[in-house]
Amino acid sequence: MQHKGPHISRHGLDSNGITEAKTAFWNLSPAELYEHAVRRGEGLIAEHGPLVCRTGEHTGRSPKDKFTVREPSSEADIWWGHHNRPLAPERFEGLLDKAKRHAKGRELYVFNGYAGADPRFRLRVRVINEYAWHNLFVRNMFLRETDPEKLAEFKPDFTVVDFPSLKADPAADGTASSTFIVLNFARRMILIGGTEYGGEMKKAIFSVMNYLLPKQGVLSMHCSANYGRDKDDVALFFGLSGTGKTTLSADPQRTLIGDDEHAWGEAGIFNIEGGCYAKVIRLSPEGEPDIYATTRRFGTVLENVVCDPETRRLNLDDPSLTENTRACYELGQIRNADPAGVAGHPKTVIFLTADAFGVLPPIARLTPAQAMYHFLSGYTAKVAGTERGVTEPGATFSTCFGAPFLPLHPTVYASMLGERLARRGAGVWMVNTGWTGGPYGEGKRMKLGFTRRMVAAALAGELDKTPTVPDPIFGVAVPVRVEGVPDALLQPRATWRDPAAYDAKARRVAAMFTENFKQFEAAAAPEVRAAGPRLDQR
Repeated sequence: MQHKGPHISRHGLDSNGITEAKTAFWNLSPAELYEHAVRRGEGLIAEHGPLVCRTGEHTGRSPKDKFTVREPSSEADIWWGHHNRPLAPERFEGLLDKAKRHAKGRELYVFNGYAGADPRFRLRVRVINEYAWHNLFVRNMFLRETDPEKLAEFKPDFTVVDFPSLKADPAADGTASSTFIVLNFARRMILIGGTEYGGEMKKAIFSVMNYLLPKQGVLSMHCSANYGRDKDDVALFFGLSGTGKTTLSADPQRTLIGDDEHAWGEAGIFNIEGGCYAKVIRLSPEGEPDIYATTRRFGTVLENVVCDPETRRLNLDDPSLTENTRACYELGQIRNADPAGVAGHPKTVIFLTADAFGVLPPIARLTPAQAMYHFLSGYTAKVAGTERGVTEPGATFSTCFGAPFLPLHPTVYASMLGERLARRGAGVWMVNTGWTGGPYGEGKRMKLGFTRRMVAAALAGELDKTPTVPDPIFGVAVPVRVEGVPDALLQPRATWRDPAAYDAKARRVAAMFTENFKQFEAAAAPEVRAAGPRLDQR
């Protein structure tokens, strides 16, 4: 096997049993990866310089194909069930043997870098890719090492083997389909096959960090983060994909720390990643100028964005391939981002929800008990395209706003968040970026300009003395006025043509909350159990 590249590690691929590849390309530059990707037919270069690639039939994550190896070192800690499906160790070894054979005679691409901007909690990550563009993807998404000596001595804590064209045999391998994403904490490896969707790599490492960090007393969080006047004016934005984490944190008036994954330790927060992975469907230069600009730059990887093969012009409005079109770019491509990725303790925490039923207020203050209730609930809508089979928004509950990525029980993360909120006195707001004036199909999506104004008012302290009224069903404190936002918009019932229809829909959503929370009732404090919606109202 030949080894090429500017920074080849002395700790080679043989430690993972990969010995018969044709060539291993180590830590190539973006320009070199561009050349390889184009030469291999993996993508094309669009006007202004981004690399445009397609992910085939997998245009989103495949959560039903994700498994965790059931082995003695982690078995007692894992939250087994819907999101953490067990796979026997011998099944993993069988898939690993297939991967070793699959590598024979192929060109492979190796990236060595980190997850975690705080060196005290940093994870050394190696990713072995079959595709050059996937290697550029992880180079953008993870933290990069530039010191040649450290790269030469780089020894990974965790290794990802990503071979999209390797298919599993469900009958022989114990998988649900030909696609597989398998985490093995004992072997400190992740195997990915049967999918070209780049997001599987970043979320697999996020799952690993969600296992390792809490054991070190650090809360890992599925949230974006930014700061205002200084690094002690920190805001966190929790939410699932499509709820606005990336959009709202990329605020020209504030400094971006990161758009998706963070951790909260004794010194403050830090970014887990070194890049951003933004949805770009129908992106506009007026509404989201900073993110829009990244789609016109060299080094950005665009997934499933329609591009004219002759003019190489992009059409961000075309959803014919998927609604889940994505841009993957280094954090430094955002003009007001902080590359250090660390800051102080949060002053404000925002829970983002895209309410497809149109019954939640666009902004509301939460009590500490309500904050715990809604964090454990994680209510939102699955936005079209984020996962396979999701073609239109629908209600879902994803505990801690990130259930698919939580190896430990949700109460571990919730108790850590509750303790930090109480100790630091952070204010908590719920912001609905979903529908108003009716449910999906009848109402309209909340205007981004109004949402930005409400979030800005909350972060600036404008709402601290603003009178509020309790929502009659959900009990949250709704401001009666936000400068720049129509008063009627703040009360969702007032935006519906038929108030009785609103009442019926709101009671239906409240019942869904109550039913979902039953799984947490035994572990929740009495005040948290009482913080949910009231079915007996209206």
